[in-house]
Amino acid sequence: MKAFGRRTEAALRPPPPVPEREAPAPAPAAAKPAEPAPLQALRTQVMERIDPRAAVEMPVARVRDQLERLVHEVAGTQRIEISATDQALLAQELVDDMLGFGPIEELLRDDGISDIMINGPEHIFIEKRGKLQQVTLNFRNAAHVASIAQKMAASVGRRVDESSPLVDCRLPDGSRVNVVFPPLALDGPCISIRKFAKRKVDLQGMVELGSLSPSIARVLEIASRCRLNIVVSGGTGSGKTTMMNAMSRMIDHGERIVTIEDAAELQLQQPHVVRLETRPMNLEGRGEITQRDLIKNALRMRPDRIIVGEVRGAEAFDMLQAMNTGHDGSFCTIHANNARDGITRIENMVQMGTVSLPLRAIRTQIVSAVDLIVQLERMRDGKRRVLQVTEVCGLEGDVITLNDLFTFEYEGEDAQGNLMGRWASSRVRPGFMNKLRYYGLDGAFAQAMEIVA
Repeated sequence: MKAFGRRTEAALRPPPPVPEREAPAPAPAAAKPAEPAPLQALRTQVMERIDPRAAVEMPVARVRDQLERLVHEVAGTQRIEISATDQALLAQELVDDMLGFGPIEELLRDDGISDIMINGPEHIFIEKRGKLQQVTLNFRNAAHVASIAQKMAASVGRRVDESSPLVDCRLPDGSRVNVVFPPLALDGPCISIRKFAKRKVDLQGMVELGSLSPSIARVLEIASRCRLNIVVSGGTGSGKTTMMNAMSRMIDHGERIVTIEDAAELQLQQPHVVRLETRPMNLEGRGEITQRDLIKNALRMRPDRIIVGEVRGAEAFDMLQAMNTGHDGSFCTIHANNARDGITRIENMVQMGTVSLPLRAIRTQIVSAVDLIVQLERMRDGKRRVLQVTEVCGLEGDVITLNDLFTFEYEGEDAQGNLMGRWASSRVRPGFMNKLRYYGLDGAFAQAMEIVA
């Protein structure tokens, strides 16, 4: 036990008597019961004998083995009755607290979970297979949640506390994290984690999941190869990042790609990728680097394509400029309910940074820059589907005209509650056919859309 122990067994003192406590308030139905006092005392005794610096440098399996022995030793010395199973569970909890992210470690290890939502110490929810459910885990108290949140932020050089109560960050596995601290969060720190599947999903995999049809997959594959500028639109949790990752697999490995994100989560497979991430201001209120700053700088980095994780402000103008100045094949995501709303959102975001620019000039920029809008939605059966693949055609007067290449047509639901429908092709020849012909893929595109020559 040298790696942990700074005290000898003889130096251990009996724990102070635990005062009687008032009966706790009734816990929610899904919360696990409060930890027994003897187990609390045992946890405290074990923690006093651990050297965290030594533990961090050891393999996880060895830390767990030594902790199990230490728990057994302290329980015997202090005459604390605890089963072997509970000893192993306590050792695992201590390992998770020291080397991981506490009680949610087992949720992070579960590949079937896509979202983890922590609303204070006793309310943890997950999304699994598109459905929300509460789990029987909890934190010890609000301070425990706060320490885990600060550990997440510190792992990527960010901070969260009462003076800076909002933060976006990421975990080592790429999961995206948002933290809200008191006084903004009234019931204790709140953590929202968006997990991403370890298995890389491609367009064919999305077809197998029922997210799109083989024809749409072929169209998006061709659009990516032919360097069309694509906006992926949808609500929160609709699968926008997954779609961008899938489409990016069609990018030629000889191209230089620059990605720009608030919290890096894109998982591109190409060898020549430069990943840029924004930086919040420091304690003095200085040093902030925004997405707009990064997009402007990316133009000086000789990119073939620029991929922006999420456009949500004045950087929309710079993104349109990049798409219009020789960086064809760029992607970005936005939050919108449908393709038409997506166009309006882009207009509004451009006006946030360039108030004096006439609306017609903004729309002309959009028409020149954006080729396709891919609209996604998480539907009521929990599945994420492509609802529209829409071409941005041009201007008629002051109105941007759109052409829905594919639309999802709802047809009902089966006995299990799964929605049924089909993706209908408009069979209308898009305006960018000449660009597809340049790459020799116009015939394949027409075949995928069932366009009759």
